[in-house]
Amino acid sequence: MGLFRKFIRQMRNLIILSKNATEYRRLIESEELPDLEIIAALRNIGEINLEIKRDQGVLNKVEIVLGDTSLVAKVIKRIPGLRWVQSTWAGVEPLLELGLRKDYLLTNARTVFGPFMSEYVFSYLLLHERRILERMQAQQRHVWDSTITGSLRGKSLGLLGVGSIGSHLASTARHFGLQVRGYSRVSQASLDVDQYFHGDELQEFVTGLDYLVNTLPGTPQTRHIVNSDLLGWLPRHAILINVGRGSTVDELALVSALTSGQISAAVLDVFDEEPLPPEHVFWNTPNLFITFHTAAPSVPRDLASLFIENYHRYRQNLPLLHKVDFDRGY
Repeated sequence: MGLFRKFIRQMRNLIILSKNATEYRRLIESEELPDLEIIAALRNIGEINLEIKRDQGVLNKVEIVLGDTSLVAKVIKRIPGLRWVQSTWAGVEPLLELGLRKDYLLTNARTVFGPFMSEYVFSYLLLHERRILERMQAQQRHVWDSTITGSLRGKSLGLLGVGSIGSHLASTARHFGLQVRGYSRVSQASLDVDQYFHGDELQEFVTGLDYLVNTLPGTPQTRHIVNSDLLGWLPRHAILINVGRGSTVDELALVSALTSGQISAAVLDVFDEEPLPPEHVFWNTPNLFITFHTAAPSVPRDLASLFIENYHRYRQNLPLLHKVDFDRGY
């Protein structure tokens, strides 16, 4: 009997909770991962409730979850055997809320979004330097506008946060000949950053910057780190781009800075409240570009590849990629 038990395969049950659940299921099943059974692939809370109604014990069978952070957070208390969550998001704030369990491995998708973020950020930097909007307006007015454009070469870019996304931005900045400063808690891993700043060096970090890009996660320590003081330290020609979390920016302070001309412009992809309410002051704030949390789309193919790599590690008891520290919040 003992010998028979030795050869019993240890199956690991996975549930997929994502708006892209069907595609994730297809991609993962095509890999025929050993000892893995997908017991459900559900796209929203309605489908989750219907599945629970059909099978009262479905969540009791789950060991692994692949899912969108906000959707996973709604059911995580009801999964007693949970051991690992692979989030499809870089941000995991909904899973860090008070009262939610933290007795499992949590990994996020931080490295998947670097190339998308670089495309997004540098499209707006080039839009500004190459005066693309002004050229379009001149064309519409039938005016020959031959004024000289600017260039990214030699300009200064500050990265507020130099994790995996910030490191990718630094690499792209190097290609365009920008001088790169990085502000981080302790890390100095990116060799593409020319100068690092930490702790109380925030004013020195932002002074004289042409561009400030915020990639920080939303934690108690980063809340409103972009405030009236920081905005006041920037030169008037500076442009702020936020692809981190909306909570990191003091929205009223930013409105004041843009309205008064304290900084030149801002590009925001993330906000304290999403979707942005119709009555929000941002809709009518001058020199503000809004992009509706679209900077880095979640591509199932990329995220499924990350899950597959981590699953092989999980099965072999190896350290997982992009493990989240619950105390730090990232």
